[in-house]
Amino acid sequence: MLSLKKYLPKSLLGRSILIIVTPAVLTQVVATWVFYDRHWETVTRRLAASVAGEISSVIDQRQFFSGAKNESWIVKSAKRSLALDIQFQRGKILPNHRFTQGESLIERRLSDALRERVRRPFRIEIDSRPRTVSIFVQLPDGVLEARVHEERLFSSTTYIFIMWMVGTSLLLFAIATVFMKNQLRPITRLTRAVDAFGKGRDVPDFKPEGATEIRQAAAAFSLMRARVLRSIEQRTDMLSGVSHDLRTPLTRIKLQLAMLNGSDEIFALEQDVSEMEKLVEEYLSFARGDSTESTEVINLKELLEDIASKTASENVVIEVICNQDVHLELRPTGFRRCISNLINNSATYGSQIKVQVMESKSDVTFHIDDDGPGIPEAARNEVFRPFTRLDSERPPDIGGTGLGLTIARDIVLSHGGSIDISDSPIGGARIRIKLPA
Repeated sequence: MLSLKKYLPKSLLGRSILIIVTPAVLTQVVATWVFYDRHWETVTRRLAASVAGEISSVIDQRQFFSGAKNESWIVKSAKRSLALDIQFQRGKILPNHRFTQGESLIERRLSDALRERVRRPFRIEIDSRPRTVSIFVQLPDGVLEARVHEERLFSSTTYIFIMWMVGTSLLLFAIATVFMKNQLRPITRLTRAVDAFGKGRDVPDFKPEGATEIRQAAAAFSLMRARVLRSIEQRTDMLSGVSHDLRTPLTRIKLQLAMLNGSDEIFALEQDVSEMEKLVEEYLSFARGDSTESTEVINLKELLEDIASKTASENVVIEVICNQDVHLELRPTGFRRCISNLINNSATYGSQIKVQVMESKSDVTFHIDDDGPGIPEAARNEVFRPFTRLDSERPPDIGGTGLGLTIARDIVLSHGGSIDISDSPIGGARIRIKLPA
């Protein structure tokens, strides 16, 4: 059963055609076999009776019209009128053994016809080259040899029917293919829309088509997409208001602090306000997401080199390995934020960062390696949770919101990709991102 499954079509189109065509072809095969068995036997019996009757007629003619001259006329007449090659072998006697019927239908039916019509001892020989049937009949003065081409014992209607069956099967296959393609086209369109939506790409509106079930699935998807987008828009609008409400008092505080005489206490308060602004911005970025941003085809090498140039410093060296012609459809602002968060996180703990991009037909893989202390295996899933900090590994002078990796993960997931952490070959942590091409 498993070996049979290997050869079955994997696509819905192939399986549908197989389901439609197989019963029809099997029905035609059975019908052809029944026709072949009955029709061919009937036709062969009639043709054999005709040949036996002609041989009987030749024997009768020779009996009534004796003489060498008449015998020559009978031979010529049989060849011209009956398509029989006749030869009289005077004094010859057939072997005295019982005739055994051959396995072929022609031999069996011809034997029955000769017994009925000729009623004399006979022997049948079938030559393969050329395909002829030789019939030997014992006469009182010798042996009559009649040679007939095998085509005379066949009916072309059998082959015509077989050709018709093959032709109709091929026609049925073609019709089923065209029909199923038309039926599956809406499913293909819906699949592409779902795939694009899962990858965070723009999905144009499309009209539900096809069978009732397909229309229902398409309508359900359109409704789901509208609800998701509406929810994102509502959340974004709310967060914009929250952003304004939070930034306004922070701005007033900054202005009031600027008007005061500079002191260590004032400087500390200004630092706290700046940290609060950063926290607010990070929280809003996390909650806002990037789902409302339109996608664009981005040159990855240019994007990564731009981020690296803005992040690198005297203490941090960033190497970018990426082909110039690698392009990917992304939300540029959101993906930039994702890579920036990851590189900044690596730069926080390491001094050497290596960003490498590898492209295949189905996906694009990013490796971000650093030479920092790494991330313990037990905490590699935990670090993607909001507000999670590895305080034991964090230098005391490093702040943060605990949202950088969370935001990066959400952006990767919104593009239909995956992200994980492993050990880096240069000593620290390796962050791997895989996005669909």
